[in-house]
Amino acid sequence: MIKYLRQSFSFLIVMTVLTGLLYPLVITAASQVAFPHQANGSLILQGNTVVGSELIGQNFTSARYFHGRPSAAGKGYDALASGGSNYGPLNSDFLKRVQADAQKIRTLEGLKPNSELPSDSVLASASGLDPDISVSTALMQVPRIAKTRGLGTAPINALIASMTEKPLYGIPGTPMINVLKLNRALDALK
Repeated sequence: MIKYLRQSFSFLIVMTVLTGLLYPLVITAASQVAFPHQANGSLILQGNTVVGSELIGQNFTSARYFHGRPSAAGKGYDALASGGSNYGPLNSDFLKRVQADAQKIRTLEGLKPNSELPSDSVLASASGLDPDISVSTALMQVPRIAKTRGLGTAPINALIASMTEKPLYGIPGTPMINVLKLNRALDALK
């Protein structure tokens, strides 16, 4: 019996070292060599200062910037509270929130009271941290941004076209735009 316990305990120690220490170290080292930008969080720098990540949305509220999707993560884009609201499509709280958000967006963008909105402009993603918006959501915001910044719509539309990311490898999907990257490029426009 002691022999079997010793073997079991030895196997536990060996597997703990292999799978709990060596394997993570090898994978971390390999990812640092092969994909350093992604392995370090896909951080976006301005000089030496981290301004965000390509992978986590931020809450832009100024009329000068593109706004991202609504976030159900904590008080908005809280990575520590990532997750959806778990409200079903017929839940009265969900419907009230979507209707209130839709009304706010229509007012902010100067749209007619019952105008149709892109779904990602009023629906949070499953994680609540989605950094991307659809092209239609970006285009909906162009008049407001152009007016606020004193720019024409043409350079902003061209910026949207240049920053649109199509789905990889021709897989069907919606072309998307990273809001943080788009806003940084918008700030670079003269």
